[in-house]
Amino acid sequence: MKPNNELFPDVLLEMPKASMHPIGFQTYDQSALMHARHFSSPYSGTIEDAVTGTASGVMGAYYLTYIDQQLSSIECVVEQGQEIGKDGRVFVRAVRNELQSIDVYISGTAVYVGQLEID
Repeated sequence: MKPNNELFPDVLLEMPKASMHPIGFQTYDQSALMHARHFSSPYSGTIEDAVTGTASGVMGAYYLTYIDQQLSSIECVVEQGQEIGKDGRVFVRAVRNELQSIDVYISGTAVYVGQLEID
């Protein structure tokens, strides 16, 4: 899959500056539950993120809401970045609380890649 980010605003009419985050259950690593990619908005200055923690957290809530509504919680690994030479992992914990909303926790390891000064 190769993104054509320039066309996102033409497709995402209600949110033309949004990114796309396709997911699947076929993974490279057998310990991962889901595989994701994150195609950036053409306004962001990037094409694809190697790892996207916020979107991975949403995937935990998505799982409890749409895949297994009987579960009260899930702990899983979401992998991302393999297609662009990265091997990212986000650890996700999603818990349905007493109000039936979902609390989401994410964790992982970060790697320092550089420094940027903005004037």
